Order: sequence, then structure tokens, then C-alpha cells
Amino acid sequence: MEALHKKIREEGIVLSDQVLKVDAFLNHQIDPVLMQQIGDEFAALFAGSGITKIVTIEASGIAPAVMTGLKMGIPVIFARKHQSLTLTENMFSASVYSFTKQTESTIAISTRHLNSSDRVLIIDDFLANGKASQALISIIKQAGATVAGLGIVIEKSFQGGRAELDGQGYRVESLARVQSLKDGVVTFV
Repeated sequence: MEALHKKIREEGIVLSDQVLKVDAFLNHQIDPVLMQQIGDEFAALFAGSGITKIVTIEASGIAPAVMTGLKMGIPVIFARKHQSLTLTENMFSASVYSFTKQTESTIAISTRHLNSSDRVLIIDDFLANGKASQALISIIKQAGATVAGLGIVIEKSFQGGRAELDGQGYRVESLARVQSLKDGVVTFV
């Protein structure tokens, strides 16, 4: 997706050979026009897949997930990272380790929102080591639902997440596949 590649080149900041900062348009300040284009692209990629729900993790996956849900006309569910007074029981949950934040969180989705008849599209902002994706897959399996695929805004292909998901037979569609962040330069696959 050329618009996304351009945005990464112009506004992304390489913090190390492992970390790309995209807070100017994706995960702090959001570019709504770009998010709409991302939603349109994911909707086109997964059209005809029988998807009934979109699942993401708060907070950075919400914008691309909502735009995809809007285009596809289906509900979006976000797994919460923090316990809430209104989300106390009847939950599917999993632990996820954040590479960027260096913390482990428990994520949860109410059992009211997912069931065994759902075909679920996972949308996330980044794919690195695949821990967030695996946690969401765990929750979807707990519901007895089917994972129809994963839509990733930015994939760090030099890390092992995609290989693991491919090895498990999941369809992964990434809009920008970063091959390297060496010497402060973003190189795409």
C-alpha cells in the first residue's frame, strides 16, 4: 500500500534496528484519511471470506479495525487490557507480552460478543514477534469461533511473528512489510 509506505518514510522514526515509531499517524495521533484507506484495503483483501466480527487489542488497533468494520458493515470488538467495573465475569482472556512496552498484560473480551458461529478477522497495528496475535487467536478459540485471517498494518518481517502464524496455517495480510530498520533507514520487502 503505497500511501502507507510513503507515510512511514516521511513520518516514521527509526528508534533502533528493532523499533519503528509511527505515533504521528497511527498509534498516538491518527491520520483519519490514511485509516480510511487502510480500512478499505483490508475490506477488499478479505471480501468474500464470510467474516462476521473484527477483533483487535486496545488501543492502537482500534482505528484501523473500526475503519475496516465500517467498510465491511460488521461489528468490531477490542480486547481490553485493563480490568473494568463493567467487565468482571464471563470473559475470554489471555496473556500477552508487549515487545515495545516490555510488559505483560491480560487481555479480555466478554463472552457476550463472540460465539462459535463467528468468523473473525484480527486487525492489529504491528506484527513483530506475534504475541498479540497469538493471544487474540487464543481468545477466539476459547469462544469456539474461527480465525478467518489477520490484517496487519505494519509487519516487521525480520522478526518471527509471521513465520509462526504462517506455520500454523493462518492467512496474514500485511499492508507494509518492513524488511529492515538498519542504520535508521526503513527498507520494505
